[in-house]
Amino acid sequence: MLLLSFAVVLLLAVLLSALAHRTILSTAALFLLAGFVLGEETTGVLKLHADSPIVATLAELALFAVLFTDGMRVGWADLRAAWRLPGRALGWGLPLTLLITAGLAHYVAGLDWPEALLIGAVLAPTDPVFAAALVGNDKVPPRLRHLLNVESGVNDGLALPFVIVFLSVAAGSDDLHIGELATELAVGLAIGVTVPALAIALERTRWFAASALYAPLNGVAIGLLVLALGQATHGNLFLAAFAAGITVATFGPKQRAAFEHFGESIAELLKLGALLVFGALISVEFLGEISWPGWVFAVLAIFVARPAALAIAFLRSGLGAREQVAAMWFGPKGFASVVYGLLVLESGIAAGDEVFHLVALTIVFSILLHSSTDVVIARAFDDADESPTWHAALHRLRRRRRRREPDEPSMPDNT
Repeated sequence: MLLLSFAVVLLLAVLLSALAHRTILSTAALFLLAGFVLGEETTGVLKLHADSPIVATLAELALFAVLFTDGMRVGWADLRAAWRLPGRALGWGLPLTLLITAGLAHYVAGLDWPEALLIGAVLAPTDPVFAAALVGNDKVPPRLRHLLNVESGVNDGLALPFVIVFLSVAAGSDDLHIGELATELAVGLAIGVTVPALAIALERTRWFAASALYAPLNGVAIGLLVLALGQATHGNLFLAAFAAGITVATFGPKQRAAFEHFGESIAELLKLGALLVFGALISVEFLGEISWPGWVFAVLAIFVARPAALAIAFLRSGLGAREQVAAMWFGPKGFASVVYGLLVLESGIAAGDEVFHLVALTIVFSILLHSSTDVVIARAFDDADESPTWHAALHRLRRRRRRREPDEPSMPDNT
């Protein structure tokens, strides 16, 4: 039934996709709502639970695919040359978002500090799946798109160590496994750089060459190999995916061009499938188990935590007010938080179920709000460029009149 349901909703989404690009209608929200309607506790068509293997698998695959394709949009030279704004968002914005979210979880939702810090880490990263809707829009200024793309691609891997450390603290463990975390990140980074670099180097030799038919599959093969090696060595999959995409963009522009559209389609399919499955976990009964302070927390986590953190991070940054407001708002929560929330649920800590409920509610709010406002944000920048205010229009009219009128000779000064 899952395949049949996905096929039907996918066909509907395709037929409505043109309308979705012009309005606030969102294909992401469509799949989320379809999952909600088809879920076991609603209509019972899809019998899925949070501990079902397909839930975590699809979420991880979707996040991996989107990070890989997003990394391909950013070469190392571009990343190094325009690191100042993403550096502020990651160096200041990420930890501040974590701390503000933790404070809200403690004082509003009533969680103890270990669990509050844990949920702050789970909800700190932004999701590249939904940021991609704005990043890929040419109406948005390039530096804002670059900021959101780099930030959302990198912060998932940066948040993971905090999730594991605070999960160990919440579980009462004295061993925080810092060495294992560092090894996991280092192995993921090494795989993400080495595998695509070797694959591109082999293709440049006289013994190997990809045909036009198989050229798009080169990126698929690289991504699958990075994924398989990451799983086999327990390297950080998300850092490996983003590093692999950057490596392909840096050393293999031909491979990137061949894979670009095909890869984005694969990532989109995985994203929509994961959204359908995640939506099936949400039900009226599930939402009813959350107390009213939990609902207040979820709203504040969206409207307060990231905006306040980035307002501080971008002080004296030179970023325009319109761009700064867009960056402050567009911090969607999604598959990274789903994956980390499932880790918390599977850990068996006493507050694991409560933490997962709050994480899931915040993600639902984020998907509905952020996936339906990317068009509005893009139009705001489009209007700024193409729809001048009345005084700007008057200025243009005066300039045109001056061009049409012949130059008059200057009068002598008789004074």
